[in-house]
Parts: sequence; structure tokens; C-alpha cells
Amino acid sequence: MNLLYLDTFSGISGDMVLGLLVDLGADLSAIEAQLRKLPVSGYRIDCRRELRTGITGSRVEVLCEEQEHHRTWADIDAMLAGSALAPPERELARRIFRRIGEAEAKVHGVPLERVHFHEVGALDSIVDVVGAAVGLYLLGAPKVVCSPLPLSRGRVRTAHGEFPLPAPATVEILRGCPVVDGDSNFELVTPTGAAIAAEFASFGPIPAMTVERVGYGVGGRHLEDRPNLLRGILAAETDWPEAERDRVAVLESHLDDANPEWLGDLLERLLGAGALDAGFTALQMKKNRPGVKVTVVAPPEKAARLSRLLLRESSASGVRVHESARFKLGRKAATVATALGQASVKLLYDGEELLRITPEYEDCRRLAEGSGRPLPEVYRLVERAAQDLFQNG
Repeated sequence: MNLLYLDTFSGISGDMVLGLLVDLGADLSAIEAQLRKLPVSGYRIDCRRELRTGITGSRVEVLCEEQEHHRTWADIDAMLAGSALAPPERELARRIFRRIGEAEAKVHGVPLERVHFHEVGALDSIVDVVGAAVGLYLLGAPKVVCSPLPLSRGRVRTAHGEFPLPAPATVEILRGCPVVDGDSNFELVTPTGAAIAAEFASFGPIPAMTVERVGYGVGGRHLEDRPNLLRGILAAETDWPEAERDRVAVLESHLDDANPEWLGDLLERLLGAGALDAGFTALQMKKNRPGVKVTVVAPPEKAARLSRLLLRESSASGVRVHESARFKLGRKAATVATALGQASVKLLYDGEELLRITPEYEDCRRLAEGSGRPLPEVYRLVERAAQDLFQNG
């Protein structure tokens, strides 16, 4: 199992992460043994099975004696740096607290060294963060992918007073991370949970994988509109190399009243604006009208721009958009020398294996026009030169 997918449909917090890792098989006694390497005491960890809206999971609660907890970021970082924790777990925990500290420093306008943690400085938060770092490595340190985080509306009471949701520190922590409207007036994503997700994971949709184990970390509150759970899926990734798979946006529209003279220009405009591919398919549409389906494949971040172009530059009144996984061959660009001149080729790989060589049309057309040779002959000439250089050499 080399992949952990975090499904944050009900948000994420430190205790939910720790409960999830235990539910997935991280040994709580081993986590506690590592936590005893920290110079903190006066707490105990209670782990039990609990239900949320009919689904059971692990509820891990840190019960503390202390009431005051005004530790600084510098205090916690020094404590972790000087601890006997294994280096990977120690450094992961330090990065999580540093991310929180930098966010607090930005919000309150103070240097990082002067940041005082209140809720995050409490013993339970220290145990949650360090326990989560240890638990992840107990599971073999899988690659972690996280769904977009659901942010809330309303207010939350803190040591500084009432803050709007999402909490200002949470928003700062999540700079550069994808979020969605959580449609909730309760705090679904805590600063600690946000920092753990940001340091543990990359963000994206569910990857191609084989599901092997599913676990649930239980949150403390009972929510009326959803089970308060963090779901995790331990899985084996497909054996397709990561560099040769990605996500693309697919745009589609059906046209039954387009001037055919516009369509060639439309295709060139779409490709010029960043589409990876575009094409037309013949259709038989309502009232027996002949029509065309426009299909555009594009990077997801260019979907909105290309949709607008399609609406403005054609007779389309709507565009359907969906994201899709894409498996692709590895590719490299190269140039080969021939008796007619140089030409560009595309080398297509499956891993390290060179599968085929594709001459670039524009260069072959240029050589054909310059030499008076037929285009198919130029293609064969370029292919032979490339094979001699890359397959036989």
C-alpha cells in the first residue's frame, strides 16, 4: 500500500487525523511510546469506537490536566528539535507547527519567534500533531492525496475572541491549496487539521488505485447534516508511471447551425489558446439536421477561458465540461539531420522503452516543398534517420 487518500467530506482536524491513522492500522501503543520521548506530561490518550450517522470509526481523544497553555512557536520548535523522535517524524511535526506559526504571525502582525499559541499550543494539539506524524510513518509513509477542503461560514470563539469562519489562521495556512464551500456554520477545518493536510498531502481527485483498506477518524461533534468523519483510503497505485498520467478538462458542444467556414478557424483559435487537442464529429441532430460535435481537451486551468472562446466564436449556446483522468506515453522532442535538411520528431516512450517515432508535419511539409519530393517520401526519410539515431545507435 503506497497511497493514502484523505476524503475530507466533513473537514479535518488533528484528532480526526490521529483517529483515522489508528483506524487504518497504526499501532496506538507505538505512537504513545514515541510521544513519551517528548518532555511533556499530564495527559492520557483515550481511544474508542464511536458512531457518526451510522458509520463507525476510531475516536482518539487527548485528556489533559493542564488549563493554561500559552506556549510560543519557538518553545514548541525547540522542544521538538531537541527530542529523541526519529528524524522524519520530528521534522514533519516541526514543519506542521512552523506552517501554523507563520500563519499566526501573518494574521497578528508579529515576528514568528514571538507567536504565542493558545489552542494550538495546548497539550492535546501537540499530541495530535506529533502523533499524526508518527502514525503516518507507522503506516509506511504512503504518498498522501487530499480532496479539496470544505470551509465553513459563521463564527468561532477563540482565546482572542470571536473570529469569522474560516478562521483567519486557517485561510493563511491554506494559501495555494484548493478549497470548496462546506455549506456549514460549524468549523469543519481547524488550523491544526489544515496544517497537517497541507504538509502531509498534495491535493486532487481520487487517483487511479486499487482500494485495500478504508478507515474513519471520528470528530468530537455530532453534526446534523453529515457524519462528522474523516475517511481515509489506503491503496496501491496503478503501475502506470506518475509522470505519464494527469487530469484534463474535456469540453463538448453540439452545433447544428454553424457556418462550416467558421469551424476551421475555430479549431485553430482553440489550439492557439492552449487546447491540447480539438476536433469535430459528425452528428445527426434533432429535426434530422446534420450537425457537428466539438470536443476540446485542455489543461483544467484553461477550461473556463476555452469555454468562453467556444461560446463567443461559434454558434454554441452552452458547453459541457468535465474532468477526466488521462494516461499518456512519455514524450521527448528531438531533431534529426536528413539529406534534405533538419526535421523535428517526437519520441514516444512507455517507461524507458521507445515505442515509436513521429515526424513533425510542419517540418516534413517544408522539406517536401523545398525539395519537390512527395510528402510521404519525406516522412519515410525522416523516420529512417530518426530510427538510425535513436533505435539503432
